[in-house]
Amino acid sequence: MMLYPNSPEAALKFVKFVNASPTPFHAVDNAASRLKKAGFQKVHEKDDWEKDIKPGAFTLPAKWKHGAGISIVATHVDSPNLKVRPISKRTNAGYLQVGVETYGGGIWHSWLDRDLSVAGRVVIKEQGGGFKSKLLKIDRPLLRIPTLAIHLDRNINDSFKFNQETEFVPILGLLESQLNATQDKNDAGKSDTQQKASSIQANHHSELLSLLAGELSIVPEEIHDFELSLFDTQPAALGGLNSEFIFSSRMDNLVSSFCAVEAIAETSSAHVFPTLEGNVNCIALFNHEEIGSVSTSGAESSLIPSLLNRLSPTPASLAQSIARSFLISADMGHAVHPNYTSKHEDNHKPRMNGGIVVKTNAKQRYASDAVTTFIVKQLVERKGGQVQEFEVRNDMACGSTVGPMLSKIGVRTVDVGNAMLSMHSIRETAGSHDVQNAIDLFSSLFEGFAELDKGLTVD
Repeated sequence: MMLYPNSPEAALKFVKFVNASPTPFHAVDNAASRLKKAGFQKVHEKDDWEKDIKPGAFTLPAKWKHGAGISIVATHVDSPNLKVRPISKRTNAGYLQVGVETYGGGIWHSWLDRDLSVAGRVVIKEQGGGFKSKLLKIDRPLLRIPTLAIHLDRNINDSFKFNQETEFVPILGLLESQLNATQDKNDAGKSDTQQKASSIQANHHSELLSLLAGELSIVPEEIHDFELSLFDTQPAALGGLNSEFIFSSRMDNLVSSFCAVEAIAETSSAHVFPTLEGNVNCIALFNHEEIGSVSTSGAESSLIPSLLNRLSPTPASLAQSIARSFLISADMGHAVHPNYTSKHEDNHKPRMNGGIVVKTNAKQRYASDAVTTFIVKQLVERKGGQVQEFEVRNDMACGSTVGPMLSKIGVRTVDVGNAMLSMHSIRETAGSHDVQNAIDLFSSLFEGFAELDKGLTVD
């Protein structure tokens, strides 16, 4: 018996992707693997592109030349989560605890009583004396943030609030297990020895470091630093009577990121690719959108301006490239909630599986305008899809995306997304058919924007 009979293939692929991507590091690594499989070649900013880059490194059109534009799908791969502190070692009331810091605007109560584990990247020492960053993902439940029993807080269902510093600390184990264990050989004889500046052994529970080391097949002393995030070990799944929903963590914004990767991979592998003319096709999976995008890997970084400069290195060709470029800022949108319909403007109530959501805001919290929304609607129509409109109520604040900040470059930009519920919860809900809808839009951009743009005149 099939688990998900007659389910959308794209949604099933996404479920596999998101389950393997508990952190931005894993998401980018999985995206890179998909692109490599499609024939892409990895390059680095430090490479000399003119000397070192062979044909096939980019989806360059056959007649590409300096001054050509770039067709970009920009997303982000980060989501609200809890990050392990640089000094995480905590104990209280007989429990081993792990200090964490909140990241982004999460619905933090949804993290309570969940089976949590850790994932991220770890800097380790190699046998040859060098150092390397390695990905880590522990699939079994390790941590939990337990709620207080109702018997100890009778008003919990009337006014539930908790302190994120003192009442939101995960438990790792019992202190008695540490006290009853044989003295850790890593701590023996070190009480009178000053720790090296690069050592983190005293900053975290030895049990945690030993667990991480075991996963990496090294000894704890070879761990020199890490960036670890907590994640829910419950896998993503399709749900609903007809598998019309996806229940998962991190769909904001791994759905958009997955769809961008699939679209450019499929387009580059398709028979139409050798005949494409016009723009260079590009996807940009940014980090740190949930905290403002100001970082070396965020949308406020030099990544897109640098790419434009390197492909069109003269002032004249750069100006032409910017004018010919188009950017789709893809981030998840808010579906109308059946229990809170008043939270949406009466005529702007997107629904899941209803097609691409075009986001508009007069205050430019979204970068869409009449011209860019026209373009994206034409691209959707070419694939036989549907479009929905979203604009926030006047009495509510509007969120934002990477779109407005990237539009400052001068590139025409539109903000779109797929409709979802429970955004920023540890378990979100989205439409399973909308995954393919987004792939179709991005593929349409990569295949047909240049032709569409030729017929568009804007005074």
